[in-house]
Amino acid sequence: MKLRLGEFADNLVRGIEDRAARLSETLFEPVIRLGVTGLSRSGKTVFITSLVANLLDRGRMPQLLAAASGAIEAVYLRPQPDDTVPRFDYENHLAALTGARPHWPKSTRAVSQLRLSIRVRPAGLLAGLSGPKTVHLDIVDYPGEWLLDLPLMSQSYEAWSATSLAEAGIAARAEVAADWRQAVADADAGADYQESDAQKLARRFTLYLRAARAAGFSGCAPGRFLLPGELEGSPVLTFAPLVRPAVTPRRSLWREMERRYNAYKSQVVLPFFRDHFARIDRQIVLVDALGAIHAGPAAVEDLRLAMSDVLRAFRPGSNGWLSFLGTRRVERILFAATKADHLHHRQHPQLTAIMEALLREASDRAEFAGAVTRAMSIASLRATVEQVVEHQGQKLDCVRGVLEETGRPAALFAGELPKDPKLLLNPARQGAVAWLDQDYQIMRFLPAVLELAPGEGPPHIRLDRAAEFLLGDRLT
Repeated sequence: MKLRLGEFADNLVRGIEDRAARLSETLFEPVIRLGVTGLSRSGKTVFITSLVANLLDRGRMPQLLAAASGAIEAVYLRPQPDDTVPRFDYENHLAALTGARPHWPKSTRAVSQLRLSIRVRPAGLLAGLSGPKTVHLDIVDYPGEWLLDLPLMSQSYEAWSATSLAEAGIAARAEVAADWRQAVADADAGADYQESDAQKLARRFTLYLRAARAAGFSGCAPGRFLLPGELEGSPVLTFAPLVRPAVTPRRSLWREMERRYNAYKSQVVLPFFRDHFARIDRQIVLVDALGAIHAGPAAVEDLRLAMSDVLRAFRPGSNGWLSFLGTRRVERILFAATKADHLHHRQHPQLTAIMEALLREASDRAEFAGAVTRAMSIASLRATVEQVVEHQGQKLDCVRGVLEETGRPAALFAGELPKDPKLLLNPARQGAVAWLDQDYQIMRFLPAVLELAPGEGPPHIRLDRAAEFLLGDRLT
């Protein structure tokens, strides 16, 4: 992608400012910019809320070594540094999770930010030479769907159209894509452009993407079609893939769709990577792996491919335009399977192994290198308790919680995850329609009513280990 002269100058200035900021941070009060993103239904809002609450009150954070050792003397909320970015609504989200009638907070649909300042007592030789230091943690929340737009930057409209139509034609997506594919078949891409035709195609394409996401698929790009915000109804979101005609006159539907696609890349995708993504140095990607497993082999394979696309976003050396923007090389990336509380703890190793296998394959596919990566299974807020239930003379390891749909307590046995991840990943890669020997179940639980002791944050599963991996080395 070629950048105009104005963009060159703007990016050069940004690069100089960024390096100056890094020097200032090193000499005075260091800043960790933690990116938090997630593929659909992964629980970003709950993760950030619980992480902040458990850093403010660290009684449930024994695996965060700086907290366990007492090196963290205090943590407090501070005004965020970016005045033009919405603040993450921590207080209202926490009230939703911990109130008398707890419920899941509404998910954020755009970029938001929050700053925590952490006062740390130095350890080792520095302990006697200097007083406590302050480390600022800037948490940047953004939709994972936006990362999936990265491949568009190196694709022409023609190539993207062909890829999108091919994906919609696979058996697993054919049903939800039928209406949109018919609209494409009926369209005359070489005819004169009419706005009504563009709106009809864009509307049906958007409905297809929403249906695919609801069916458990992860790779649903362009991301702003699912989260349009203030761009809803604008020309930059009124385009769709088409079959290229033999002739593409200047005022044809094809040419106008191509123009809008290129505008989407330059006016929507590029500014996100330039203004937000390029400044992140630690990253967590939340993944609803259990939801994909429940949806079936095609959804698991789609998740694997989506993780590959996500990893590509963290490889600026291989993306010339990202390197030109001065993108930092992210130092640590954690892929976390959420909702571990939907499984008995005896199955957590299997869930972690599945995530590790997905990450390994995604890394190999992306030829990824340059950052420390790890996979983990977590529950940002524990909503269940464990229970052993007898069923037909067999003891089942279940979890019990209050169902979101009915408001009544129920026990769930989600199914036995295989100890060898290949028993899931191979059928998914081979295009299996359904799992052969297991039916994986999922239920949606409400948050449990909490009674927190002084100094304790909300209950979780391995949130402290996630924090140690992402932040621990910078809190010493």
